[in-house]
Amino acid sequence: MTLEEKIDMLHGNALFSSGGVKRLGIPELTSDDGPLGVREEIKRFDWNSANWTTDSATFLPNGSAIAATWNPDMANRYGVVLGQEANARKKIVILSPAFNICRMPLCGRTYEYYSEDPYLNAQLAIQSVKGIQSQHVSACVKHFAANNQEAGRDSVNAVIDQRTLREIYLPAFKAAIQQGNAYSIMSAYNKVNGYWCSENDFMLNKILKKEWGFKGVVMSDWGGTHHTVAAANNGLDIEMGTSGAYDQWYFAKPLLAAVKAGQVSEKTIDDKVRRILWVMYHTSMSENHPSGSIATPAHSKAAYDIASESIVLLKNDVGLLPLKNNVKSIAVIGDNATRTFALGGYGAGVKAKHEVTALAGIRAKFGKTAEIKFAQGYKANYLANKKKNADYDKPDQALIDEAVALAKTTDIAILCIGSNREYESEAHDRKNLELPFGEQTLINAVTASNPNTVIIIMAGAPYDLNEIKRSAHTIVWSWFNGSEAGNALADVLKGVINPSGKLPFTFPVSLHDSPAFALNTYPGDSLTAEYKEGILVGYRWYDTKKIDPLYCFGYGLSYTSFGYSALKTDKKSYKPGDKIAVSVNVTNKGNMPGKEVVQLYVSKVNPTVLKADKELKAFKKILIAPGKTIAVAMNVGINDLAYFDDKQSKWVIEPGEYKIMAASSSKDIRQVASFSIN
Repeated sequence: MTLEEKIDMLHGNALFSSGGVKRLGIPELTSDDGPLGVREEIKRFDWNSANWTTDSATFLPNGSAIAATWNPDMANRYGVVLGQEANARKKIVILSPAFNICRMPLCGRTYEYYSEDPYLNAQLAIQSVKGIQSQHVSACVKHFAANNQEAGRDSVNAVIDQRTLREIYLPAFKAAIQQGNAYSIMSAYNKVNGYWCSENDFMLNKILKKEWGFKGVVMSDWGGTHHTVAAANNGLDIEMGTSGAYDQWYFAKPLLAAVKAGQVSEKTIDDKVRRILWVMYHTSMSENHPSGSIATPAHSKAAYDIASESIVLLKNDVGLLPLKNNVKSIAVIGDNATRTFALGGYGAGVKAKHEVTALAGIRAKFGKTAEIKFAQGYKANYLANKKKNADYDKPDQALIDEAVALAKTTDIAILCIGSNREYESEAHDRKNLELPFGEQTLINAVTASNPNTVIIIMAGAPYDLNEIKRSAHTIVWSWFNGSEAGNALADVLKGVINPSGKLPFTFPVSLHDSPAFALNTYPGDSLTAEYKEGILVGYRWYDTKKIDPLYCFGYGLSYTSFGYSALKTDKKSYKPGDKIAVSVNVTNKGNMPGKEVVQLYVSKVNPTVLKADKELKAFKKILIAPGKTIAVAMNVGINDLAYFDDKQSKWVIEPGEYKIMAASSSKDIRQVASFSIN
């Protein structure tokens, strides 16, 4: 290959592809968004639709919905669908999964990411990557690393000590690379400790490529490259972007000139090309490459199964759910009852072949036995950066009056509120935790007019539910839950599905309970966000600081109840390298089959360094028949209990006494056992 041919492979040649070498039969590297499903085909050089009729895809549940399943099998099924649909569209790299830590609840991409916990993120990321790549498509894990806010994302410098980086923000990436074998990774827009992520020698060369042994390609986020020589020498392999003459990009003619001037060695260029060819060898140029399929009934079934396991029952105080067969009339109220979520806001969406709304799902499930009527209730008129929408939060009294009048006439009112894809979006953070669109006024009026009101919240991130929690007796949390969202929701309301979702992040009582706000480190001072909370992110912060959340990490109710007993470890003392074999008996004490997520947390007794009160170290989701007891077995690696010592720059396992806790949520500890490390 000539030097010019090599350079041509290192930068975009269209919006979603980088160059190949025709002379040698090396194809372009094609890519596409993304986390919610394969986006519609756009024109080669601009963002307008290509107006295909064959690119309708399956809309998959959003990232926090997948995390709420607490089921790695569901992450794998998500990945398989994404891989098959990418193949049908001849996409080699799918820009997914995205699993940055939910450091603070206002981040515009929380809906797209997974959770606040590195272990949960890692287990889901591994399986998502394996699912995608089982179809000979490259997963592109993103955004590496510490892209935890959208406010100033393309300029903010995240200042993070090495212990925090390695214990909180890097484990899921490491797992996706080393256990998932991800073929590509996307550098984030932000800086970490003073250096752009796209030219960060410590992150890309030292950790990712050398320490973790990453063989694949580092791709920039679109427009996230800032220099030629620094990016080339410090680990970036492909520059992607959105505008300007492609031959003028940092990795185009300027890179050719830099090599000729001796600023970048040809050996460095060869390494980048070798990495691209390695990805192609496993994907577009692989043997027995699958042809793929798109928007099939099997894909809809996967979307349904993920959605049905993600829905979280937050409150069911009077046993209103599941709805009884004698319900003869239902008022379905709220803009979210008829809204779709495949598109909206800034960033990747899906041209969904179909999307079942809440109202459609409820009509399909209950319409034969009950009269179902709809009232809009509120106007969801939010558009980011549009001053004309300054009053988007004002309640619409006429719509509220109509909703109240309807609710008074029916046995049940189902109130569909929450957020949407305009309100939670890439490129901007929310301003506060309040429910938008004057929804609280609507909720108060409807619940006062009909005592049998079920509140359904559709959103991808935490909100202030203080007033709802106090005044409402029945609350269900759904998400941006994909093509089959309405059917999954209706089946939960009916009791066809027993809800088993658990919250993947903490809902604070107040925004100022959240660490980034308590310590005044968001959105940052002079484009610098100092992560002063260190390792105390999410429930680690709330538990360690003894702050009660509104809803804790791992929380979710069921239509049955579960009892825990006989927590045991196989030994009482262990040494580094050992595995703790843990068993606990879980009994379904109700009269309905149900799935429980058994969570194992570990705590160091009297630590000599700062440790979180407890940390999630294992979990398992199990189906238990009524009245049955299952012995649940899990393993915890002693090496996984190490902390990273900044001074020694190595992992250290502290000897002494530890507690292991079997829990139904981070605050609901059911059984405790002790062990020691020698």
